[in-house]
Parts: sequence; C-alpha cells; structure tokens
Amino acid sequence: MGKVTGFMEYRRLSEVAEPPRERLKHWGEFVGHLKDDEAKLEGARCMDCGIPFCMQGCPVNNIIPDWNDLVFRQNWREALDVLHSTNNFPEFTGRVCPAPCEAACTLNIDNDPVGIKSIEHAIIDKGWELGWVVPQPPLIKSGKRVAVVGSGPAGLATAQQLARAGHAVVLFEKSDRIGGLLRYGIPDFKMEKSHIDRRIEQMQAEGVEFRPGVPVGEGSAPSMLSAASALADFDAVVLAGGAEQPRDLQVPGRDLMGLHFAMDFLPMQNKVVAGDKVSAQISAKGLHVIVIGGGDTGSDCVGTSNRQGAASVSQFELMPQPPAHENKPLIWPYWPLKLRTSSSHEEGCERDWAVSTKAFKGKDGRVTALVACRVEWIKDANGQMLMQEMAGSEFELQADLVLFAMGFVSPVARVLEAFGVDKDARGNARAATDGGKSYRTNVPKVFAAGDMRRGQSLVVWAIREGRQCARAVDEFLMGKSDLPR
Repeated sequence: MGKVTGFMEYRRLSEVAEPPRERLKHWGEFVGHLKDDEAKLEGARCMDCGIPFCMQGCPVNNIIPDWNDLVFRQNWREALDVLHSTNNFPEFTGRVCPAPCEAACTLNIDNDPVGIKSIEHAIIDKGWELGWVVPQPPLIKSGKRVAVVGSGPAGLATAQQLARAGHAVVLFEKSDRIGGLLRYGIPDFKMEKSHIDRRIEQMQAEGVEFRPGVPVGEGSAPSMLSAASALADFDAVVLAGGAEQPRDLQVPGRDLMGLHFAMDFLPMQNKVVAGDKVSAQISAKGLHVIVIGGGDTGSDCVGTSNRQGAASVSQFELMPQPPAHENKPLIWPYWPLKLRTSSSHEEGCERDWAVSTKAFKGKDGRVTALVACRVEWIKDANGQMLMQEMAGSEFELQADLVLFAMGFVSPVARVLEAFGVDKDARGNARAATDGGKSYRTNVPKVFAAGDMRRGQSLVVWAIREGRQCARAVDEFLMGKSDLPR
C-alpha cells in the first residue's frame, strides 16, 4: 500500500451532506464526494491486511485495495479503469449501495472502516467530469441477437457486457423510460436520473438498442412483444426484470382509501421531478403518514413524505429493534444485523419496532387510524422463531396515508409463465449460477438474472448477476467467452 501506517495516522473522513433543514427544500442529491486531498488521505487508510476481506464482502468483488492505493497516489485514471473492470455502474453503487465491503473491512473490527464507498463515488464522478468514461464499441460483430427484458441494473449490466462482446442487443422495458428500479424506485435525492441517462447514451454508442414502453410476455397491449416472437427473433433471451410482487397486509379495513404500496407512491414523485404531469398523485402533504416496513424502501417513503410536506411521519417494523452495535468477534467480516439510521430518518421520523398492524379504521371510506399491537418473538420447541402478541399492548395511531413497504415476494408471474420458465419455491425463475449451464432456465436459450432469479436484493447484486449472466450467454452463443466472470 502507498502508506502502510496510514490507518494509524488518519481517522475516517466522511462525505459532507447538506443539513436536513436545507435538503428538505429540494429533490436533488445532497451528498458531495470527497475532494482530491480528502480521498488521498482516505485511500492512505487502506492497510496492508494481507487478505482483502472487503473484496469478498463486495458482491461484484471490486479490487478495492488496488484503487485505494491508486487514489492515494492520485492516479485517478488508472483507478477508474480498475473500478470499471468489475463494476459497470459505480455511480449507482457509489450512491445507493449499503457498502457490505466496509462491513468486511479489517479496520471495521475497530469500528473505523475505510470509506470505500466514498472513494468509489469520488473516482467515478471525476471520471465523468474529465470525460474519461467513453463508449467501448466492439471491434467485431458476432451476428447474434440477444433480447434483454428489464432495464434495471441487472438488465443494463447484461446488455452492456453483451454489446461489448459484439452481440446485437435489444433491451425491452415496459415503463416509459429506461432504468427500472433505478429510475422509478429510488428517489432523486438519493440518485439523480442524469446518471442513468448518460449511461444510456454510452450504451447506445456501444450498440445497445433501447425499446421502452414495450411489455414482454402475453397480453393485448399494441406494443406487446410476445414470448413466441422473442424466441423466434433472437438467439438468446435474458429475463432480468425485478421482484415486483409486493407483500400485502390483509387485515380489516384494507379496502379503505389512503392505503398504498410504496411502489405506487414513489414512482409518481420521480415522474413529477422528471417534469411529467401526474394525475391523481399520491401526496403526503399535510397528512399524518405511517410507513409499514423498516427497510430501504420504507426509508425512501419517509424521505419523500417529508419533502412533500407531511404533518408527521412514523415508521413501523415487525421485527425487534436491532442492537446499536454488532458483536464484532462473532459477526465480522459478514454483514451485521444492527440499528441503521438513514439520511431520511435524520430528516424527521418516529420509528418503532416489534409492532404488528391489526386493522385500519376509517371515515367516509378513507383511512383515519391504524390499530396495532406490540409483539415478542419466542422460540418454539424446534428452535423456530414465532411472533406472539403482547397482552394489553394494543394501541391506535392517527393515519391519513399508509404506505406498505414490506418488501417484495417474487417477480410478476405472467412473464415467467409466458415463456414457460420453471419457478422455485419462492416464485422466482429457477436458474442455477454454477455448473455448465449458469443462469439458464429450463427453456432453451432463455436465461434469468437479477431479482427475477434471486429475489429482492441490492443494486450491486443485480450488477453482479447481469455481468455473470452476460458471460453465460456469450459462452452459449459462441462456445467460449472472454467476458469476466
């Protein structure tokens, strides 16, 4: 490493964010990347630990010590090349990834890991600012055509890798714009959509053809591409859609107005920010909002509700409150279960744990209150955790708008059924990731990757699956592949 004693000499430098009161006034990003000298010092903290657990913790296996060292030496161009060698879209992960690499960092044993995500953010932003991120069109065309269904991070990564391998790639997206979850699930204050747009321009120059507004499968829409047509017109088909089937909450009062899934609520605001006119927008302005679900999607609902001017925002989680600090000797270098406070929580939110919703009350057909109780989790005779209501714990809370953010259970079944793809026990596309038929489904020349295959997961996992699936498709088409695993 460039400075083997750096981890003893320097403390972690965090990225600077606008104060909550200021950032609530707009919808743009509010976290700035490290300055060059700050990134240099943070890179100096990467120790010569011998075994880079950070790389094992990272789903795309970023070569983190190498680009940390290069940033320390201020060799930014080479650092960008190393970063891009494993990650097609570091501007996405540098903004929205929870950074499992930092949890696995050796310095995290002392609760002071290297700011890997902030260095990644600084590298890719500099690359775009200085014009280093350019199209990489193939020198030779293969003559093969591949259809990619879904334009989220898995679909984008698959398409870019296959285009660079020389295949003619057509990427289909049912929404009006390309980007999938990146476009309509993640709020602009976490990731502005210009980052997607410039990648689209790069990929178009590399040969990818984008067809938004085209559902794939079976149906009556004029723009629909049937499964039969896809199989007839392309040499391979990759199903890379999302896990879009949300968990529902079937309790008394579920039919009241004012109860919405998070992914009905969030895309509307993203469309408004993009300049679209949205009729009957779901808005939290002046309302008492309750978000059910304590994950990232719930956090995005909190941040969006506050920016819309909610009167109050509360968030419930069914599971018990996690500890503030994990047991390092027991957990490290694995991803820990611990209390996490997002930037949206900092902006204003009442959080509560081990709460179960029992019913909704309403007036004139619209929700006015949520009835809940406290629960405890106990082990049965087989060691399984069971939820049990605590006697006398029922309570009621005012609610004008309730947002369900309890996660997603599976992809929409009709796409898999249209292609005749077998599903696993969770309703995802059945496709292994090892052996000689990686990412292949039971249907000849049909592959599956991303959330549609593995279930609800992180952007960085989707990118990994897209890259690996692209290699499997390339090998299927050509008999061998030079694409990275």
